[in-house]
Amino acid sequence: MTVSPVRPTPPAFGWADPFFTFGVTGTNGKTSTVHLIAAVLAASGHEPLRISTVDYRLGELDLKLPHTRKGFFDAFEAARDAGAQWAAVEVTSRALADHYAKRWRFDLGVFTNLSPDHLSTHGTYEAYLAAKAQLFVHLGPGRTAVLNAADEHSLFIDQATPPDVNRCWFGSPTRGPMLRDADLRAAAVEVDAAGTRVRLEPSPMADALGGTLQTRLVGAVFAENALAAAAATLSAGMPADAVRRGIASCAPVAGRFEVLAQDPVAVVDYAHTPDALERTCAQARALAKGRLLVVFGAGGGASPDKRVPMGEAVGAHADVVYVTNDNPRDEAPEAIAEALVTGLRASNARVEVELDRAEAIRRAMADAQPDDVVVVAGKGHEQGQTQAGVTRPFCDRSEVLRWTPSR
Repeated sequence: MTVSPVRPTPPAFGWADPFFTFGVTGTNGKTSTVHLIAAVLAASGHEPLRISTVDYRLGELDLKLPHTRKGFFDAFEAARDAGAQWAAVEVTSRALADHYAKRWRFDLGVFTNLSPDHLSTHGTYEAYLAAKAQLFVHLGPGRTAVLNAADEHSLFIDQATPPDVNRCWFGSPTRGPMLRDADLRAAAVEVDAAGTRVRLEPSPMADALGGTLQTRLVGAVFAENALAAAAATLSAGMPADAVRRGIASCAPVAGRFEVLAQDPVAVVDYAHTPDALERTCAQARALAKGRLLVVFGAGGGASPDKRVPMGEAVGAHADVVYVTNDNPRDEAPEAIAEALVTGLRASNARVEVELDRAEAIRRAMADAQPDDVVVVAGKGHEQGQTQAGVTRPFCDRSEVLRWTPSR
């Protein structure tokens, strides 16, 4: 095992030393987990800095900074000036491959899960996993790694993490069997259109939390995110009552199984990997009294091998599918759609190709009946669509609301 010769990572600036920074990495669930951690910090009486793909926020203030290295440091400077000392940060594999864990000291690391994504960036699945591991390799002695006991890749992260770093394990049967004992484990998960309730297996952490966690985020996958956030914040010394209240009060995250309408239920979700689409569509299927309609595409210039499995994941649950553009970038949209349709061929779903994303959303909303669920997947919170080198304004949320029927 190769360990950084300097642990923990020294502060990037002298003024940065007082900060305690939570870093969250993984393929899916990073943003939601960061938002949940920040909500717990707020419930504990702190004004947290929250850095995610959705926004840079200091308490209730949107910092409106660019998602760049300078924007990152500027956000921390603003937090310092406000007297803040706690931060929850979403850490991507690209940032970690660019040595972010050597440039900023992370005091607690959370690993959500891993599935194929960004392979065009990292070259191989192994390199993708190794990039994620960098967050944990550089944790200081006595710090904590929070790992998913139901994800096999956590076992590699565990091996790569220095032995003098504490481990805290969480897990939910919604991902699969536990691969090792967990400090915080779901016994059962209940989901409805208002949120998610997690009943906990008895343990010291679970007992401190009163045996249950409740979140306004809708979906079984958010049970894992709530468990990860609770394990992380309890490990960092937050009071159990504040952990419960923070997770219960956290607002739904933009574009993360965001329920925008009822009768029919209309959902916008960022899912853009086979694993995420499988979980999103399975959850939507469970909520549907009627049919499940899905609008989705795939991004160009990234991981083409995931496209057929994406189609398979959607086809396993959907009744009607509208294959459309995501961000085709410099690829031919027709070729991307063809790969997705290939994955859908084994399903019984009615499949239509409509490359105009706005029109695909309109058609799905017009087709939906009151008992149906419509999922618009892939872009989530994004405010633009990139094709042939040009990014034009586009928002899934706005399009869904535009066509929400008045019943």
